[in-house]
Amino acid sequence: MVYQQARNLPFTLFKNMEVAPSNSLFFDKRSDGWVGQSWEEVAHKTHDLAKFLISIGIKADDKVMISSENRSEWAIANIAIMSIGAVAVPAYTTLTQSDYEFLIQHSETRCIFTSSGKLAETLRLAAEKVGNVEAIIYFDEIPKNKKNNKIQEFMLSNVPSIQNLDKKFLSYIKKIPPENVCCIIYTSGTAGTPKGVMLTHKSIQANIIAASELLDEGDSLNNARFLSLLPLSHSYEHTAGLHLPLSIGANVWFCSNPERFAQDLQEVQPTIMTAVPRLYEVLFNRINTGVSAKGGLSEILFKKAVQIGTAKILKKHISFSDYLLDKLLDALIRKKISKRLGGRLKFFVSGGAALNPDIGRFFLSLGVQILQGYGQTEASPLISANRPNSIRIETVGPPVKGVNVKLSKNSELLVKGNCLMKGYWKDAKATKETLKNGWLHTGDIASIHDDGFIEITGRVKEIIVNSGGDNISPSRVESILCFQPEIEAAVVIGDKRPWLCGIITTTEQFNEEYVSITEKKQRISEIIKTVNSTLSQAEKIRKFIIADEPFTVSNKMLTPTLKVRRHEIYQNYEKRIDDLYK
Repeated sequence: MVYQQARNLPFTLFKNMEVAPSNSLFFDKRSDGWVGQSWEEVAHKTHDLAKFLISIGIKADDKVMISSENRSEWAIANIAIMSIGAVAVPAYTTLTQSDYEFLIQHSETRCIFTSSGKLAETLRLAAEKVGNVEAIIYFDEIPKNKKNNKIQEFMLSNVPSIQNLDKKFLSYIKKIPPENVCCIIYTSGTAGTPKGVMLTHKSIQANIIAASELLDEGDSLNNARFLSLLPLSHSYEHTAGLHLPLSIGANVWFCSNPERFAQDLQEVQPTIMTAVPRLYEVLFNRINTGVSAKGGLSEILFKKAVQIGTAKILKKHISFSDYLLDKLLDALIRKKISKRLGGRLKFFVSGGAALNPDIGRFFLSLGVQILQGYGQTEASPLISANRPNSIRIETVGPPVKGVNVKLSKNSELLVKGNCLMKGYWKDAKATKETLKNGWLHTGDIASIHDDGFIEITGRVKEIIVNSGGDNISPSRVESILCFQPEIEAAVVIGDKRPWLCGIITTTEQFNEEYVSITEKKQRISEIIKTVNSTLSQAEKIRKFIIADEPFTVSNKMLTPTLKVRRHEIYQNYEKRIDDLYK
């Protein structure tokens, strides 16, 4: 494979182009359907853009920001930046102007790539205010009402096309050292100010080698088709959704609107898709809601398929009659579910947060292979994962190739390997606190089974210690609460308090069914009572709040990758939380 010999990430694009220049690489959804580009087309566009960046004064080690929805232009810009030895700075599209100002200033960004509309206008205002940006390149159109004439503005479509690839330029790419920083990916800020994680070509390539070996166990790399759904600014998607398929010669279909991912699944028919648990929860609820709406025999057979499938996963005894019925259910139920997911899917890969094991077993029971993995931006990000032929969904699998793990005295998971970051940009103190003697201190509490499988049990900083001295993992309780079909999201609180309380958001279907707040509280009370029966005394929820609105990215309650921002939620509901303990 090309990537095993590559010194850096851009090399894989141009080398794979030589192997199959006319094969499709990138696909974008347009008004008239999906439009593809070949390896040769993408390589030429990347080459032309890289040469253009040099012509406007961008040089090696300069920082170049990219902020746009997922699309081929994003990927091309990213590779072009790296091709000249510059450093890509991916940024989420959901950030505010002040957020962009911080990132632009902190990263010392000199050039920006963005799309159009409100996003482009916000980025331009941020760039004008900070002052260190010299150029903005727009994927679509240049906004009106320019205020700062010092910033050069260009349309991507106006980048000069060069007929032949510059051999000197290609030779330069081959020589880019693997130890060089290729991107600075900022953490999503679940607990405060984002930190810029410096990743190298070497660290990301170590992940690619590990991931490709893992997926190859299931023979899933032949004619692989990736649906890119998560923001490309997230390290998980940046590595697994872009550079991995680039390296193994696969193709990528960019989902620019996550709200239509269910439709895209059927149209694209991906073989591999990476996503965060929240999206699998959405699929879980949609499937169950659809089945309940049909009712009758369809619902009975569906529930039987889940029941028998789950029993098989847990290696429980099933009767001979259920064994025979299960074969029939493959055709009646599981085949339909597979078709709904595109019909060619080999794996869902879950990462970015803990997947509720019950939701994992739900999909597995229906014949949908779902591999739970674990990682951190600081590790490029993959650390461990379940294997296609060895799935234990309650764990995050054993370490991937090239990664060593151990536990500290307080059971914190420590990680070592070539995948680790170079450090935090302009934050030596945080780097020293996180990287000690070559080991990454993850901040996650874990146990390591005798066979190497890792089980994450909580966060060092998120562990709740109640006034009685009990240590409680909020994520475990929250996961059980969110498994209830009426509950959209849940945040558990109770640090230094006598008991646990919860902040609950409810589903749209629940809100339609229960209109009055009294009815809602009564029903949620019943649900929590049921949940409490499965929990230890210290884990039980004594009181709760129904949130005023859903947790979303726009109201700052969720990160762009759909993780809850605990500090934001605590601050927003501080008074009501205090009232629960009176």
